[in-house]
Amino acid sequence: MAVDPSVRAGTPFSGSYDPADVTFLLKPVAMAATGVADKEAAIQSGRRHYSEMIAPERVPDASYLALYRAALARNGARLAQDVASLAAHLAGRRPGHDVVIVSLARAGTPIGVLLTRTLRAWGHVAHHYSVSIIRDRGIDAVALAHIAARHDPADAVFVDGWTGKGAIAAELRAALAGRPMGFVPELAVIADPAGQADIAATEDDYLIASGLLNGIVSGLVSRSILNAEMVKPGDFHACVTYPQHAGADLSRAFVDGIAPAAATAAPRTIDGHAGRRKVLREGCEAMVEALLRQAGTRDRNRIKPGIAEATRALLRRVPERLLVRDPHDADVAHLLHLAAEHQVPVDTLGHDSQYRAVAIIRSLGRDA
Repeated sequence: MAVDPSVRAGTPFSGSYDPADVTFLLKPVAMAATGVADKEAAIQSGRRHYSEMIAPERVPDASYLALYRAALARNGARLAQDVASLAAHLAGRRPGHDVVIVSLARAGTPIGVLLTRTLRAWGHVAHHYSVSIIRDRGIDAVALAHIAARHDPADAVFVDGWTGKGAIAAELRAALAGRPMGFVPELAVIADPAGQADIAATEDDYLIASGLLNGIVSGLVSRSILNAEMVKPGDFHACVTYPQHAGADLSRAFVDGIAPAAATAAPRTIDGHAGRRKVLREGCEAMVEALLRQAGTRDRNRIKPGIAEATRALLRRVPERLLVRDPHDADVAHLLHLAAEHQVPVDTLGHDSQYRAVAIIRSLGRDA
């Protein structure tokens, strides 16, 4: 994983955020989108890795944006409280040191912005970079070298929004197992129903409003891309940007609405999470195994647990069905909207599930 930090990786940028809020260590490229069905076929056939392609993104319709606004109104104060609790914990990791937030693009980016603003409001020195990590491909070593050339890696903490079943947490641990450049694979999230994060504000699979949207709440930046055509040795992992969606961009509005409340919230102690992780991991694994048996598949990547991961599956993949714990739960209303729009059958999860929703990706025959 050794990388020469003097290698020119590209020009860091801030997307549609204030430049003080985040530095994206990604390489913007021009790349044609691959249709959802074609992308799914390429992934399941093994012809291409998901990170080699990018699905099209559109601005949601008015009814879906109304669900986003309702979620923000309903859960915004809770998110602000959780951000404050997480920020206080991060500030206490290495008292007197800078806090270097390394958010995992792109779901982690809005949370990283909120944590950075909160820490600074409290008088701490905080820096925020957003980097790519890709399942089965690892974390962007060029981006880490860029950070290591400017900060003590011991001050860094990796931030994501939530855990689904822990694939990215496992990828982070594997990529940084040898502590390259001094980075430790410590992951902090808002919600950790999978029990896979080192630090979490909550284990509840609740609706974080930014999880409803794609680029228009993440700086007009796409999910990261890694293929040999776009990413050359010494480059950051790639992305595309969406300036055409600037009129619908909610990135700044989202963080502007939450950050002041987070800065004035009284933090809760979240140390107890470590002691609950084992039970959460076991519960997640048991559910995934049961769903694999029911679906008649061996492919764990087809199971997408959690509200946010189910949302992404319905927006970017070809889902077979959606399972919800309680169809009357306001936090899954947007999922029911998407399922109806795409004619995806809806079933029920057990009422004792630690997840409120799970999506199952349709099999195209490779593993069935």
